[in-house]
Amino acid sequence: MATNQIEIKGKKIVYYLYGIGKPIVLVHGFGEDHSVWHNQVAYFKNQFQLIIPDLPGSGSSQMTDDMSIDGMAVIIKKIIEAEVQEEHEKIILIGHSMGGYIALAFAEKYPETLCGLGLFHSTSYADSKEKIINRKKGIEFIETHGAFSFLKNTLPGLFSDHTKEQQPELVDQLIEKSGNFSASALVTYYESMIDRPDRRTILEKATIPVLFMISENDQAIPISDSLEQTSLPGKSYITILKNSGHMGMLEEPLESNLALARFLEEC
Repeated sequence: MATNQIEIKGKKIVYYLYGIGKPIVLVHGFGEDHSVWHNQVAYFKNQFQLIIPDLPGSGSSQMTDDMSIDGMAVIIKKIIEAEVQEEHEKIILIGHSMGGYIALAFAEKYPETLCGLGLFHSTSYADSKEKIINRKKGIEFIETHGAFSFLKNTLPGLFSDHTKEQQPELVDQLIEKSGNFSASALVTYYESMIDRPDRRTILEKATIPVLFMISENDQAIPISDSLEQTSLPGKSYITILKNSGHMGMLEEPLESNLALARFLEEC
C-alpha cells in the first residue's frame, strides 16, 4: 500500500494505492472513509491498481472550498490524473451511496475517461421531497448534538437485521471509525446531496457497462428505485444481495466481490 496526497487550494486530499494493473477507483459514501473497501482491497489488489480516496472532510482529507457532488467529482479527476500515467488509459469507477452520486457526476463530466461505472447501493435519482425533509432533520440533529452522536444513532440503520444479529461487530467497527467526522463535514455532505440533480440521463446515454449492486433490505435506497434504474443503460450488470442492508461490501463481502469480479472482467 502507498499513501499519496494532492493539494486543492492548500487543502490536503489523501488517497491510497494498492497493486498494479487496470486502474479501479473506489469511492466511499457518507460517514465512511477509504477503509470501508478493505474486503475489496484484499480480494483485488493482486489483479488491479486500486485507487481509493478519502473524500474531502473524511478520513485524513481536509474539507475543500467546493464540497458539492460535482466539486468532489473534479477532485477524483485530479487524483486520476496524478496516478494514471498512460494518456489514453481508461478507468473503472465504483461508488458507494454518496460515492455513487459522485461517480455519476464524474461520468457526466468526463465520459471519455471511463470504461466501466458501478453504483454500489446508490441511485441516479435526485432526492425525493421526503428524503429532503429527512436530510434537513438530520442537519438539525447534527448541529444540535454533534457529528458522532448523529452517526452513532444512524449508522446501525444502514445494516440489515440479519447482519446486526449475526455480525454486530461490523456495526460497532463502523461507528468506532466515525469519531473523526466534524459536524460541518456531515452537514455539507447532506446539503450537497440535497442539491444534486437527477442523473438518470447519464445512465440512459451510457455506452459502457454499468454495475448495480442492490439489496433487498436496503433502507436508504428503495429496491423499487434500484431495479427501475437498471433498465436505463444499454448494458447492465445486476446483483441483488439477500442478507445486506446498505453496506453490502461489508455485510456480504464474498458475494459482492464475485459480482465485482465478473463486472471487472467485462470492462
